[in-house]
Amino acid sequence: MNILRTLFFILFIFFLGNVAITQKFAFVDSEYILDQMESYQKAQKQIDDLAAEWQKELDQKMKDIESKVNELRKNELILPEDIKNDKELEISNLQDELRAYQTKKFGVGGDLFKKRKELIQPIQRKVFKAIESLAKDNNYSFVLDKSKNSNILYADPKYDKSDAIIRKLKK
Repeated sequence: MNILRTLFFILFIFFLGNVAITQKFAFVDSEYILDQMESYQKAQKQIDDLAAEWQKELDQKMKDIESKVNELRKNELILPEDIKNDKELEISNLQDELRAYQTKKFGVGGDLFKKRKELIQPIQRKVFKAIESLAKDNNYSFVLDKSKNSNILYADPKYDKSDAIIRKLKK
């Protein structure tokens, strides 16, 4: 019984070794690939410019609100109660508008998110298709990504196929 178990274990290890040997893998750095693409750089600049413009508008709205708050604080002791209440309501409405604007532009599903999806997603699809093509052409079972949030703790540079993807994209 022990001999049968040992024999089974040896065959199992041999089988796993053969499976692991027949599977080819590579890795890429998608962030590096995207940074090398002019279309990505242009799209990213367009997004950054748009975000800066909207942030400028937000900053101006905040300054306007801050100015109104300071004016109210300076004069609140001499203002009649009804005017004071009107100014507080105006400030509250402006703050609500500011939050709505901020959410509309920068929130999840907001204008910036939509613009990023519109401009970046086609580029990402193109990169994915190039990776897929490289994997099929070279019979890779796995292509891993080593950019920012990957779980690859070590990768031998000889398996890095990022430059091959860039060459494929430039064709």
